[in-house]
Amino acid sequence: MIQKEFKVSYTEYASIEELGPEDRELAGAAIEAMTGAYAPYSHFHVGAAVRMSNGQIVRGANQENAAFPSGLCAERTAMFAAGAKYPDKAMRSIAIVGGVFGRMTAEPATPCGACRQVMAQYQTKAGAPVSVIMIGAKRIWKFDKVDDILPLIFDSI
Repeated sequence: MIQKEFKVSYTEYASIEELGPEDRELAGAAIEAMTGAYAPYSHFHVGAAVRMSNGQIVRGANQENAAFPSGLCAERTAMFAAGAKYPDKAMRSIAIVGGVFGRMTAEPATPCGACRQVMAQYQTKAGAPVSVIMIGAKRIWKFDKVDDILPLIFDSI
């Protein structure tokens, strides 16, 4: 038997102002996207923003539905819209933020497993790492690639 372990590296920032210009712009877009959330049941609003290889930013917000689980997470809303709008462009990064009743959560909002798998698929399609930025009021986490938040990514090949 051989015991092994995964090691995850990420950068933690104290505020959005510490981010580089492109990441700061993407974080701002994710925060703005939260206003488009439809969350009458959970009251948990999530915004996401994806930066494409052509520099364009596509936003998404969670959309709940009384016929649970027919809603969709902000991350997948943004990624699917980006994939449809720019089918020949690669995703480079995604920023995610959550809040309750209009207030950003203190800790970074983290994506669900389904969203992580979709991120992994788009990273594979891009053929390059897709960075993931998780935003909270107290701190921000930046991961250089999806593998860091989803070890042992499912691949049907």
